Amino acid sequence: MTIGEIEKKLHEWVPASWAESYDNVGLLVGKREAVVRGVLVSLDVTEDIIEEAIQQDCQLIVAHHPPIFKGVKRLTSDHWVERTVIQAIEKGVGILVAHTNLDNASDGVNARLGQKLGLSDLRILRPFQGRLLKLVTYVPVDHLEKVREGLFAAGAGQVGDRYDECSFVTQGKGSFRPGAKADPFSGSMGVRSVEDEFRLEVILKDSEQGRVLSALNVCHPYEEVAYELLRIANPDADRGAGMIGLLDKPLKPEELFVRIKEVLKIPVIRHSQVPDRPIRKVAFCGGSGFFLLEDAVSSAADVFLTSDIKYHDFFEADKRILLADIGHYEGEQYSCELLVEKLRSFATFAVRLSEKPTNPISYT
Repeated sequence: MTIGEIEKKLHEWVPASWAESYDNVGLLVGKREAVVRGVLVSLDVTEDIIEEAIQQDCQLIVAHHPPIFKGVKRLTSDHWVERTVIQAIEKGVGILVAHTNLDNASDGVNARLGQKLGLSDLRILRPFQGRLLKLVTYVPVDHLEKVREGLFAAGAGQVGDRYDECSFVTQGKGSFRPGAKADPFSGSMGVRSVEDEFRLEVILKDSEQGRVLSALNVCHPYEEVAYELLRIANPDADRGAGMIGLLDKPLKPEELFVRIKEVLKIPVIRHSQVPDRPIRKVAFCGGSGFFLLEDAVSSAADVFLTSDIKYHDFFEADKRILLADIGHYEGEQYSCELLVEKLRSFATFAVRLSEKPTNPISYT
């Protein structure tokens, strides 16, 4: 496969449009037409990772963290990012990144973290707002099921993360008059026709718009398909930041900390004042997620797990919730498992998990 084909496959799973506006995802270094014999998966991309890719005969690195993030104004040997990019270009190693688009997926970084911690009933903590569309189209009576099935197959009709093939249908009459250049499905040129039609409504993600409209034009019998696309305010429970889940049984805070340390292989946890009550509902966000604190509190979570929490941030817990810093690398380390599994599901190339640790933080 080529790098471009691999990028396309990954974006079918976690589209680039799911990434936050400040992020930098997709192919950062390399040629899309380059053929790939091997892929190395790593959380970060450093000079050591480039060297490992070369040794493992991997022409592409798929990573979670983008090495080019804040912007590169020059390519010299003065900074580790510049050296990494130069080395990748010189050695012909591509760099492909799935970052916040993978964070925001319902089966992404946070879902895997929740599973590792033994949580159930996982839900998005802060669902996307204003990212859903409603498609309205008008279908002749005998073609309703064909059109509806085509739209469902293209991804339309999903409501939340628990229901799919959802639609709404009302019956009415549509009028049209074919012009001189028309090749109408029914009716006669120059004569107004009135047909029994169904008004068909389905919800879709904004990232699915192109695929759904293509399906509509393929399965609809009309030469010119009438439709409306309306942006709706409904939250998209299938995409968004952070997650919340339940422990199988309440745990004392100290017991939860023991579990976290074992699962994440972390020697220490920084946290706010420990409450004198058991923990059952857990809110969490791999990586830097302090911005979700109020969402965690509003969800009635007993604890919020994330990382990169500053000193003064801990005051904001204000005895409302237990706030714990589980480490950035530690909270996102299992995203590499996700990427390996997805790549192997369609791979015609070797997929290798990096054996080099990239966590820049050491504990003594």
